[in-house]
Amino acid sequence: GPTGSAKSTLTRCRNALESHQEGKIIVDGTELTDNLKKIEQVRKNVGMVFQHFNLFPHLTVLENLTLGPIWVLKQSQQQARDSAMQYLERVRIPDQASKFPGQLSGGQQQRVAIARSLCMNPKVLLFDEPTSALDPEMVKEVLDVMVNLAEESGVTMLCVTHEMGFGRKVADRVVFMDQGSIVEQNTPDAFFDHPQHERTRHFLEQILH
Repeated sequence: GPTGSAKSTLTRCRNALESHQEGKIIVDGTELTDNLKKIEQVRKNVGMVFQHFNLFPHLTVLENLTLGPIWVLKQSQQQARDSAMQYLERVRIPDQASKFPGQLSGGQQQRVAIARSLCMNPKVLLFDEPTSALDPEMVKEVLDVMVNLAEESGVTMLCVTHEMGFGRKVADRVVFMDQGSIVEQNTPDAFFDHPQHERTRHFLEQILH
């Protein structure tokens, strides 16, 4: 959907980074309310990758990846390091483990952020426009990693994106939003080839032509 249609807000509501005023949000059988225990339970199972990486600049890549597993999941340092290196391999930057975020390109930092989320063994990964802060030539390297995750990881992924080709390739379901509401949702082929709503058709005409 267009900028300002509440895509990011809805995404952030799914792990209680923002509160919803109406309706229900249920994640893997747990309803999100003001109950802090339920919020904590959902957050343990829901990872999030932000637009601007949100890495700790004073920690190395490896330290960024092991902090959560050690303190939240109570993993040993060795277990957390082994897992972190596996995920750095998966996002194709194991050679960057000892560097600091400021020494990496934007695309590399975003791949570190994806690996950091995976280290928490999430059932759901939320992506909030993960390529919007990247230079155009770095977008493909991050999208390639996400395509690989979608095909191999088994993790449910919810992604806010303006990358239409990527969305069509990897999505099981496409949701189009405008002015805070869901206007249309369908399978990728049906959504792109046969949009049902006039607002959707207008959006696709502007984006795809």
